[in-house]
Amino acid sequence: MNILSIQSHVAYGHVGNASAVFPMQRLGVEVWPIHTVQFSNHTGYGAWTGRVLDGVAIEELVEGIAARGVLPGCDGVLSGYMGSDEIGAAILSAVARVRAANPNALYCCDPVIGDVGRGVFVRPGVPEFMRDRAVPAADIVTPNQFELDYLSKMTTATLADAKEAVAAVQRLGPKVVLVTSLHTRETPPHSIDILTGEGGAFWRLRTPRLSLKANGAGDAIAALFLVHYARSRSAAAALGGAASSIYGLLKRTAEAGSREILTVAAQDEFVAPTQRFRAERV
Repeated sequence: MNILSIQSHVAYGHVGNASAVFPMQRLGVEVWPIHTVQFSNHTGYGAWTGRVLDGVAIEELVEGIAARGVLPGCDGVLSGYMGSDEIGAAILSAVARVRAANPNALYCCDPVIGDVGRGVFVRPGVPEFMRDRAVPAADIVTPNQFELDYLSKMTTATLADAKEAVAAVQRLGPKVVLVTSLHTRETPPHSIDILTGEGGAFWRLRTPRLSLKANGAGDAIAALFLVHYARSRSAAAALGGAASSIYGLLKRTAEAGSREILTVAAQDEFVAPTQRFRAERV
């Protein structure tokens, strides 16, 4: 399997491609990473160096890959943090080129917009681009709860609300929606839910809530879900595989007291999760 992954990258730590590429490789996937930004570290540290690339740079890299004649063998495109709507347009252009070469290729869009407690943290214009152009073009989208509410224009206080919001996002275009972190009135205080919807059916997976503030888990679960879904063509199966791996990764990270997720040290969790969770239909 070959995946074109277009998103941010950091030299130190694990967010964006630095979080998504290695887990896919560990699962035996050949990954072609293109970075939308190149930063020294995650911006959550408050200080960083580096720069945001432009759409022309993304298009040049895709053109170089296409010149190798390999796009017919590309099984999917994964996108995350875009940096600007110009970069978003270049990503959608890449998706169109891949689909023209391989109509069966999947596009998984992690619609990075913001988060609960933080609000919107991307540049002006990016949230609207995600909702109006990127999400409708995707086969799979992986919002967190804040992003689900933004995309659906709803407030998800209950599981029923969340299911209705997922259906609303599906009506925009994607066949599969994965809500990567969900807390509703039905969620126990020390738990976190992950919800997926496909073909009018919904599955929920619940894990213990871990106490940590590491970034990058959303990037990793989007990548793992894409790989598992591409192989199984089942949202429920992909949810079980991806969420079990991410829980193991985060548990190891919390136990170590690390600010950065232990992507390398906990790599066995990607192929053989220590604890497996099953999705239940809801």
